[in-house]
Amino acid sequence: MERVSTHLRTLASTLAAGTRLPSTRSLSADLGVGPVTVQRAVALLVAEGLVETRPGTGNFVTGSARRATPRDVAWQAEALGLTRPRVVDTTASGVRAPGADVIPLHWGYPLPELQPEGLVRTALSRAVRHPDALMPAPSSGHPLLRQLLAGELSARTPECDVTADDVLITSGAQSALVAAFRGLASPGDTVVMETPTFWGAIAAATEAGLQIVPVASGPRGLDPEALDRAMRTHGARLVYAQPTWANPTATVWDPTTRSAVLGLLEEHAAFLIEDDWARDLSLGDDHPLPLVCRDPHGHVVYVRSYTKGMSPSIRAAGLVARGPAMQRIRGSRWAADLYVSTVLQLAAAEILGSPGWRRHVGGLGRQLSVRRDALMTAISRHAPSAELTSVPQGGLSLWLRLPEGADPATVAARCLQDGVAISPGDEWFPGEPSGPFVRLGYAAAPTEQFETAARTIGRHLPR
Repeated sequence: MERVSTHLRTLASTLAAGTRLPSTRSLSADLGVGPVTVQRAVALLVAEGLVETRPGTGNFVTGSARRATPRDVAWQAEALGLTRPRVVDTTASGVRAPGADVIPLHWGYPLPELQPEGLVRTALSRAVRHPDALMPAPSSGHPLLRQLLAGELSARTPECDVTADDVLITSGAQSALVAAFRGLASPGDTVVMETPTFWGAIAAATEAGLQIVPVASGPRGLDPEALDRAMRTHGARLVYAQPTWANPTATVWDPTTRSAVLGLLEEHAAFLIEDDWARDLSLGDDHPLPLVCRDPHGHVVYVRSYTKGMSPSIRAAGLVARGPAMQRIRGSRWAADLYVSTVLQLAAAEILGSPGWRRHVGGLGRQLSVRRDALMTAISRHAPSAELTSVPQGGLSLWLRLPEGADPATVAARCLQDGVAISPGDEWFPGEPSGPFVRLGYAAAPTEQFETAARTIGRHLPR
């Protein structure tokens, strides 16, 4: 890789800022190396600040590419001291921007054609003209957006007592998770998590210094008996879960599981962080009631994401908490970023209040359903040894069990060499993986590429 990175560094130093570098395939052919080697070299230059990656467009020279002297940062090893527990970083598959010539089945954001482009552009245009646009929003969030989230929940059932005072706006769900983990627990405390689960939550809990206890999740969701044992054995007072269309498995907790978990939270005087990341990504008419709507006493801390259904450019989410828990979470969020962009909050509120929003969500579900079926068909035709664990009724991806003997990381690396990016399942387990799995997204790539992607995956699976 050193030869490739040296070549790219030299090339970048001769080009003007903003110039696009040759494609991965072109560089791979010219230099006689695989695409993965080129991508790793590009990632190194990105880390050095010489190159920037623009999703769907390519790699471009930055304004710092003409730096005369390479950086010498070796001194930082001693200055930073003891290493921290491993945290997923920007080299992990879930946050790696797809190259212009790669089929992005690893990517977690829908194509622009699946986003409400007209609503987003109109909302942003109106937001910048709003009287509040040039002012910082209140630390808890703009009142309009907070009221909309509270109203959305209270409309689900008369028993739901969530008000705008219980809502905190954050810059995306990941920010909400970070604030919740830091606010509800101290370094060294234990958090119970479903396994597998969202890698971003694993990263946030690890960065907060928490000890993760994994509990298996089956077709009906988290096993209440296993959860009870884990909480008793480890003295855990904090649980993280995705009861509705879990990422990556698309599992939905059944009513019995939901009631049992709520009972355990009361019994153990514990908190549950309910990550409702896919509220707008139903592929049918089923919209299970969030657990927070059945929790009058503040055991459930609810995180509601808007980004996936709207646009990656609308980084906004809502967090619901009651009592001193809200005070601690709000303090954690405030210490990290003071407040969320007023313009983005106003835009999100404009979209949510638009008559076109519900139509968009319904249409998005139908389009995602077609895409899910197309990818399932392609996989069954070209990679039949990969077993679909369940047919997702919400979310953005398929969760596949590979045949015995397959190594997910190796399969993913070989697929990437052939221009198909997939997410190896090991990244989604807070403990040891229970088998060889991969996650395939059906929202970020054109459907006409599914056949090619499935053939590539099938070619690299054991016969």
